[in-house]
Amino acid sequence: MNKAAGIIPARWNSTRFQGKPLYLIADKPLLRHVWERCQRAKKLDSVIIATDDMRIADAAFRWGAEVALTSPRHQSGTDRIAEVARKAKRFTFIINIQGDEPLVDPRLIDKLVEKLERNPRIDIVTVAHPFDDPAEASSPHQVKVVVDLAGRALYFSRVAIPFPRDLSRIKYLRHQGIYGFRREMLLQFVKWKPTPLERAESLEQLRALENGVSVHVLVTKHGSPGVDTPEDAVALEQKLARARRSALS
Repeated sequence: MNKAAGIIPARWNSTRFQGKPLYLIADKPLLRHVWERCQRAKKLDSVIIATDDMRIADAAFRWGAEVALTSPRHQSGTDRIAEVARKAKRFTFIINIQGDEPLVDPRLIDKLVEKLERNPRIDIVTVAHPFDDPAEASSPHQVKVVVDLAGRALYFSRVAIPFPRDLSRIKYLRHQGIYGFRREMLLQFVKWKPTPLERAESLEQLRALENGVSVHVLVTKHGSPGVDTPEDAVALEQKLARARRSALS
């Protein structure tokens, strides 16, 4: 029977937000919010936090998470989860879940696993959704994706694509950084050297496209906000507080 693992890479050092995984949001570490969401996914046989930092590992152990200690030399979260997957041979599918998306939908995680289960020709699957505010598509911090008629990624970019000859017809898709891999593809992916377009855009997923691997894109109606800065964390806490008040009223 094919098994699936959700792996959450977590590191302490971040240029814009050091110590982000343990930053308290609504009296709970950011990373714990993500982990608890993953625990609600029905298609994951295991949820593992992958980190090289003992502060993160100790905290995660205390709230009951499975933790894998990894090398501090990894350049990306994908490299970090691949180290775990290399040893975890019992898993066929690996879901790479960003540690800074505390509102990730458990049902979306299940859909990624189901897509890999049902179509053996898909080796990598990810997610995108229309921008709530199309003006945000102009930000280089928001990654855009265009897909073909079969739902495969044609290109990922930091610029707004496609070019809007007719603004009324453009529906920009925001890429949400969650990925489903077949284990063998993940291990192959990290063996490839960074590619020219990947280096130009600083987008790791372009490495797959440049090596001829199709990346299937699930397009959803809505996405979940990430936490990149302390200001994002404050905004999220306010959003959660409003949701609690609404639930009580």
